[in-house]
Amino acid sequence: MATDMRARLDHAPLIGRRSLLLGGAALLASATLPGGLRAAELDEGWLATAGVGEGFAAIGLDPSFAATPEAPSEARLHGIEASPVGPLAVAVGRRPGRIALVFDRRKGGVVASFGPGEGRVFSGHGRFTADGRLFLTNEIERPADGVRVMGRGVVAVRAVDGGFAIRDEWGSGGDGPHDLMRSGAALVIANGGIEPNTPEARDAEVTGSGITLVDPATGAVRGEGRLSPDLASLSLRHLARDGNGGTVVAAQDLLKDGEARPLLFRIAADGALTPFDAPDDAWRALRGYVGSVAYDPSGRFVACATPRGNQVAVWQADGRYIGAVPLTDGCGLAAGAEAGTFVAASGYGEVIVVKAAPEGVAITARRTGGPRYDNHMVRIG
Repeated sequence: MATDMRARLDHAPLIGRRSLLLGGAALLASATLPGGLRAAELDEGWLATAGVGEGFAAIGLDPSFAATPEAPSEARLHGIEASPVGPLAVAVGRRPGRIALVFDRRKGGVVASFGPGEGRVFSGHGRFTADGRLFLTNEIERPADGVRVMGRGVVAVRAVDGGFAIRDEWGSGGDGPHDLMRSGAALVIANGGIEPNTPEARDAEVTGSGITLVDPATGAVRGEGRLSPDLASLSLRHLARDGNGGTVVAAQDLLKDGEARPLLFRIAADGALTPFDAPDDAWRALRGYVGSVAYDPSGRFVACATPRGNQVAVWQADGRYIGAVPLTDGCGLAAGAEAGTFVAASGYGEVIVVKAAPEGVAITARRTGGPRYDNHMVRIG
């Protein structure tokens, strides 16, 4: 790591425990304002999901990382997505989710909610189309209680102007779909197969995961990607794109055998998967679990956050490992405001800015006192 980056890390602003408690109290107080009132409209910043008090909420973070609840929820939320053409945003329930909340990210407050298709549950993620007219959700068929099964995947195509009612349905191309994302000419779907740390995963060693590329207009399969047999224990889960057709997928491992397996892969135009490079110790440090993945605004760097490994690891987009910074229980991750930066958040209410360069990676800013940030965040504006 370069000397100047270490200097920035050493001088990163810290906030004491008293400020953390006061900030948390203020956040909880704002969550109870009547009528969805909030301090200011959010046109630029980040959206995240978090635990607030004894419940959960979609959270807005302004450019200074001050946090404001946008939409309260009794159910735990997972992925969050902002419309590209207006103030609406959607937070999808964590698998096995049964509710998705639609809220106004500028004024705050829930404006609608919707559930999965009959006999299915949400997998935690959904995406708007580029024109904002449709919202696509990955859903998993859910058999009767007590039956252990991954669940066949369905992509539900929903009309935003129609109250998010399902207009069409496509097969996801696999079992246990988790994330989906339009990248280049294809809709990329990460079918996770058996999800680690679920009842289905007990005694399992092969997930059956894979990547499916489908036509974003018809749902027709255009390509597939599978892992090599020595990586069959990996569940492909979260996606990120660089805006120019480059796409990566991050994985979680069924096995806890201490083996160093790559957990980040580049997805080719035909779906083929190529692992990123890192020393064995760096892969082991992720502890078999990547919870979020993101490109920086320039598309030159990719970062992964692991709440089990308590760090944010960074690569160049060509696959070369750069390094990692610590973040206890850190999982929320998104592009920063400037080239070469990422914003990451933790379950302890901490937000950091991570700066990447070819010679190293460092934390350049820090704010504490927020809510219990959950798995995901996204940049807006």
